[in-house]
Amino acid sequence: MKKQIQLTYALVCAMAMVLLGTGASAQIKMPAASPSATVKQAVGLGEVTVEYSRPSMKGRKIMGDIVPYNGKVWRTGANASTKITFSEEVMLEGNKVPAGQYALYTIPGEKEWTVIIHKNLKHWGDGGENYKQEEDQVRFKVKTKELDDKVETFTIGFNDLTNNGATLQIMWEKTLVPVKITTDVDSKVMAQIQEKVINGTDVKPGMYAAAANYYSDNNKDMKQALAWMKKANEKDPLFYNMHYQAKMQMKLKDYKGARASAEKSLELSKQAKNADYVAMNEKLLAELKGK
Repeated sequence: MKKQIQLTYALVCAMAMVLLGTGASAQIKMPAASPSATVKQAVGLGEVTVEYSRPSMKGRKIMGDIVPYNGKVWRTGANASTKITFSEEVMLEGNKVPAGQYALYTIPGEKEWTVIIHKNLKHWGDGGENYKQEEDQVRFKVKTKELDDKVETFTIGFNDLTNNGATLQIMWEKTLVPVKITTDVDSKVMAQIQEKVINGTDVKPGMYAAAANYYSDNNKDMKQALAWMKKANEKDPLFYNMHYQAKMQMKLKDYKGARASAEKSLELSKQAKNADYVAMNEKLLAELKGK
């Protein structure tokens, strides 16, 4: 009987511990007031990634109030400081920033913001008394722009994408802070062309075509671009490469050659059932009439 009482007591204790554990671990899942977000953008030959939290206006005045113009460092979002990662070295408004991860801070102003790329990632929020300016990688000023429409939720994104850059946009309420990003693409691409095409011993048609298009798109040696594209098409004539060959010949005022290439591209486009290139070649041939 005594053993039975002891066993019952042990079972009751075990059940109580399970119930208490369940209660302690139970949580109520609710939406975050400032949801976290990650935006990643290919810029040049690398990537730029921003990790941040996004507060909303919710009927409040933002600039000069929630985001004060008091000369103090702001975390540029909510919760932890915003993080920005560059996979390759970039220039921000002409300031060199090596590849790596940084905290993105700002000092908001009515007409001008100071943008800060900070090396210390251990600060919570704006860093408070622990923030040291000597740990900045760079800081620079950017003129703000007024948006036509209000941005309800704090947003960081990318716009104005080019072959070698983009604009990082910080937006909230009716304020836009544009930060120009540029990268060194040309020297890296030219080095690859030198190694793999000019000095290459096993150059594939696609490599000739890529080098030709880069030269053509960036106003380099057009005769060399055409020579490479012809080599690509001699080995593997593709409708899109034949179209680019026609455009290069047109640039060089070889109208007869351009017509022949465009007609070949049109034929190949129809075989491939690619309506876009059919239309593009028909338009190109129309432009070549009378030339």
